Amino acid sequence: MNAMEPQGNPQAPLGAPPGSVEAWALAYIGSTCLDHKRRPGRPGPAFESGPARRWQGPPGRPAELEVLSRSPKTPRPGSLERPEQRARLLHTFWHHELQAAELFAWAVLAFPGTPEDFRAGLVEILFEELAHMALYERELDRLGFRVGDFPVRDWFWERVPTAATPQAFLALVGLGLEAANLDHGELWAERFEAVGDARAAEVQRRVVREEERHVAFATRWWPRLGEELDFASWSAALPAPLSPLLFRGKPVAREARLRAGFDADFVEALAAWRPV
Repeated sequence: MNAMEPQGNPQAPLGAPPGSVEAWALAYIGSTCLDHKRRPGRPGPAFESGPARRWQGPPGRPAELEVLSRSPKTPRPGSLERPEQRARLLHTFWHHELQAAELFAWAVLAFPGTPEDFRAGLVEILFEELAHMALYERELDRLGFRVGDFPVRDWFWERVPTAATPQAFLALVGLGLEAANLDHGELWAERFEAVGDARAAEVQRRVVREEERHVAFATRWWPRLGEELDFASWSAALPAPLSPLLFRGKPVAREARLRAGFDADFVEALAAWRPV
């Protein structure tokens, strides 16, 4: 089977018209070339109004990346004094951005019935994720490391393709993973700063600032695709067994979430939520 074809779904078409955004998205997800993952080039302007293509199974992975079935340990804050441990953490963040870019391409393929400006927005966010990858890679280089020096886990790929609808995708990615990064990102920036790495701290803060736009895209499109956004509708849309607990930090970044379009009731409900 061609590595750039959707796998595991016999009803899915095994290709897309040459020159379409969908063909570009399939090629990006399936690529095993690290340079292509970094710089895929812009797609053509034409979306195809065809059937859904739901890529199943893992994405293409460059030989430089060692993919584990279990997540490697996150460096402890006290260990970040060592450049290797900061590089390990930055490499994890680089890989998060790679998965996000691939999964925005996945959503373009999976939800062809959505408005074209929604799908065009997914592509634009994909390119912002690529820019974040470049920022993290420059920091790796500064610390004397490179992409592939540490193992990774494709956790996002284990969960996001379970999203059956555009709103489930937004719930998990824009309103879940990326919104949680508004909480976690500042914490990691402070930890970089505490060990004297002001450059890594600034990169982390820049990524968080720019990801507010990604979250705002999700808060803006959620009601346009279905129902009003509130905590109950969002949490109900999360694919099982995921819960709101996974998508908040301590503390919750209230001001950043409000700027990104959540209302105060949502933010307070998230901060107060406890498992039953």
